[in-house]
Amino acid sequence: MRRIAESTIRRLSLYLRFLEEFEEEGTATVSSEELAGRGATTAAQVRKDLSLFGSFGKRGMGYRVHELATKLRDILGLGRTYDVAVIGAGKVGSALAQYGGFAARGFHVRWVYDADPAKLGLAWDGLRVRDVSRMEDDLHDHGPDIAILATPGDVAQSLADRLVSLGVRAILNFAPVQLAVPADVAVKNVNMAIELETLSYALRHG
Repeated sequence: MRRIAESTIRRLSLYLRFLEEFEEEGTATVSSEELAGRGATTAAQVRKDLSLFGSFGKRGMGYRVHELATKLRDILGLGRTYDVAVIGAGKVGSALAQYGGFAARGFHVRWVYDADPAKLGLAWDGLRVRDVSRMEDDLHDHGPDIAILATPGDVAQSLADRLVSLGVRAILNFAPVQLAVPADVAVKNVNMAIELETLSYALRHG
């Protein structure tokens, strides 16, 4: 399968959200111009992105909202559920563990781990913080599909190594370090400082 740019996948995710909004509004068909208008992109970009995955819609008639939304969910792998482990129960980790929007997309947080004795045993909606030293015992037979690392940078790599050894092949990394993982493990880095700096640039340069 040819490699698709991450920026394209991000736009597909946005298109899906816009289509869901159109569905809620009772709209049956939309044009590439209407999708582009909600996403601050161009109609040509919408058509180009979608063409990478097949032929959608009809010229002059637009796209059937429900049909295209279903196709995009399939492309994005949202036709199944995913078990998620959050490693780190600090402010970021606890917020992520309690975020209800994940379950609505099929991402179910099943485990939360931390090394801080003060956090062990805390519970959020029945989800209890467990000792990270027990991670291998807990996850040996059935591990998460996705792990979210929300830890200090100095422990992130060793934790990533442990997760990989348990068979985890997708990591969302909030730790301020670049992780070294095998080629078959997908890592998405989220660096809050970088995101703020891009906003600072936007404010500086209009």
